[in-house]
Amino acid sequence: MTFDEGQRVHIVGVGGTGMSGVARLLHERGCRVSGSDAADSPTLDALERLGVAVSRGHASAHGSDAEVVLWSPAVREDNPELTAARVRGVTMIPRARLLALLGQDQPVVGITGTHGKTTATSMLVHVFHAAGRDPSWLLGAEVRGIGPNGHWGEGPLVLEIDESYGTLGELTPAAVGILNVQADHLDYYQTLAAIEDAFARLMRRTRGPVVAWIDDPGAARAVSGIADVISVGTDASAWRVIDERSDRAGATFSLVGTGERLDVTLRVTGHHNVADAAVVAAVARSIGIEPDAVARGLAAFPGSPRRFERRGRWRTSDVFDDYAHLPAEVEATLAAARDSGYRRIVAIFQPHRVSRTAALAPTFARAFDDADEVIVTDLYSAGEDNPAGLTGEVVARAVLADPNSPPCHYAATFTDVIGVLERLAPPDAVVVLGAGDITQLAGRLAEEGA
Repeated sequence: MTFDEGQRVHIVGVGGTGMSGVARLLHERGCRVSGSDAADSPTLDALERLGVAVSRGHASAHGSDAEVVLWSPAVREDNPELTAARVRGVTMIPRARLLALLGQDQPVVGITGTHGKTTATSMLVHVFHAAGRDPSWLLGAEVRGIGPNGHWGEGPLVLEIDESYGTLGELTPAAVGILNVQADHLDYYQTLAAIEDAFARLMRRTRGPVVAWIDDPGAARAVSGIADVISVGTDASAWRVIDERSDRAGATFSLVGTGERLDVTLRVTGHHNVADAAVVAAVARSIGIEPDAVARGLAAFPGSPRRFERRGRWRTSDVFDDYAHLPAEVEATLAAARDSGYRRIVAIFQPHRVSRTAALAPTFARAFDDADEVIVTDLYSAGEDNPAGLTGEVVARAVLADPNSPPCHYAATFTDVIGVLERLAPPDAVVVLGAGDITQLAGRLAEEGA
């Protein structure tokens, strides 16, 4: 099927970062879009201003005249709006199938991996704009300096290809860049091997260029056996990163290969951002975007929300807010803080999801090596059941158990966190980490210091 102008579409869970972008894209395409979400939010307010009919709370009457019903993977199967749609017999399309359908109308140029996708996809949108093109896009945050998290343009569809709940399973990209593959979403995949296989199948389905950051073992395995992979890395690769430098102002590096050299200046710092930008540059060159546009687009990228985002000052400290919730993400963000010249760093971490915390808690032991002190809060359940009563203390214990890790404190509530922070030797950077509501603490600290 296609999404036609005037078609009536209802989205359950429209306030989420993924589905709100879908609502924007379909609205701009000409569909008549409505949606609902369990709780009110600024996102719902913004969608209403755009012209999307939004309901707070879920009820079977919502979307009763819809021809198509879409829903977020986080929405439970017994949601009353989904139940009513099944009874009415209307077309129901899960997110994975939706993305595959959109990919039939415009070729998909995607960025994937277990972390870094939002940043790299935003970088790629900036590169397209620097080249004078108006692509469609869908990703998990606004594209700062350009627009919101979803847009319908002339094409192609620049897509953050998400692995959660098997979302990548039906896509056939025209070109793809893979950043990394690590253990995540084990509630769905069960094993790291199953995650790697899902990414490998996506790589094999891709019709055109496949670009991989081969410094990451998981990404290298995902593209093994695929002919003509465009490898990017710091060693012998088709494209090689050289002369890398990072400080508080940003990062610079050069990308050399295939008979050319591309000098890149970034407004974001850290090796992980260099890796993302290098993959984006190689993807862009592989689909014919000129080198000058690649360099200008990357230089224009101002950063993504909650990706080592400076929120303000708390006493003598710069306060940063970051979405990192996997061990490798935490490690990369704290390394960026250290590379930026901060001498004393306090990391405040909120574990995210019950299933993820249970599966990965021991692997956080060395993720905080670039911090001088660590404070762990209680976990953010993200709506998951918690029959065993797991708390964030399981992560704190893992860090404390490693003799080489920095001192770690467990503080269940945000008020407790501030109490611990006030007792520590003054840091020059406080880095707030996690995918839940921990961002509220970053804002609270910054407001106190204003």
